[in-house]
Amino acid sequence: MVTTTSLENPYLRDPDVQLMLRVREGQEEAFGELVGRYQNRLVSLFMHLVGDAAVAEDLTQEAFLRIYRARNGYEPTAKFSTWIFRIAQNLASNSRRTKGRRKEVQLKTTESGPNSVRPHEQLLKEKSALMPARLADRGELQEHVRLAIEELNDRQKLALLLHRFEEMSYDDIAETMELSPSAVKSLLSRARESLRTKLEPYMK
Repeated sequence: MVTTTSLENPYLRDPDVQLMLRVREGQEEAFGELVGRYQNRLVSLFMHLVGDAAVAEDLTQEAFLRIYRARNGYEPTAKFSTWIFRIAQNLASNSRRTKGRRKEVQLKTTESGPNSVRPHEQLLKEKSALMPARLADRGELQEHVRLAIEELNDRQKLALLLHRFEEMSYDDIAETMELSPSAVKSLLSRARESLRTKLEPYMK
């Protein structure tokens, strides 16, 4: 049970942290809720990070397995999303080291994130410095955006996906990636500039 002193912990306001505390208490249905909330989001994230659908599914399963194994000693020292995406980052890094390099694959349509929009589609919808010109043919440009995201380095890609796709703040991304907020801002700035450069020829 949650104690009076534990109420001082700001992370207890996170509904997903509350679910994980119920998992710690042995409530299996709470774990099922967490899987339902994060499964598609993790698969989509892994697809972008490792470039292989089967590996993305396996890594998602491994992420949940690690969380379940850690349930008895769980303490809410971060938002649940920060914790699970940090696990995902580590798993993806280990997978890339094992495989050497990623294979290029066509991304499947996977619902994810708060708005259930794929990252390349979400970026197209945004009227920001990332998209300084009027868009060309939408279907063709979506593919160019997807490929441009794939060509970002791993840290820029993760920062961009967490910020634009998962709507995480600089501070939460920094905690997830174990960086400073200023380093995250720098990563996102370089990612935006890289995307702008790559996509400029396809805009009019």
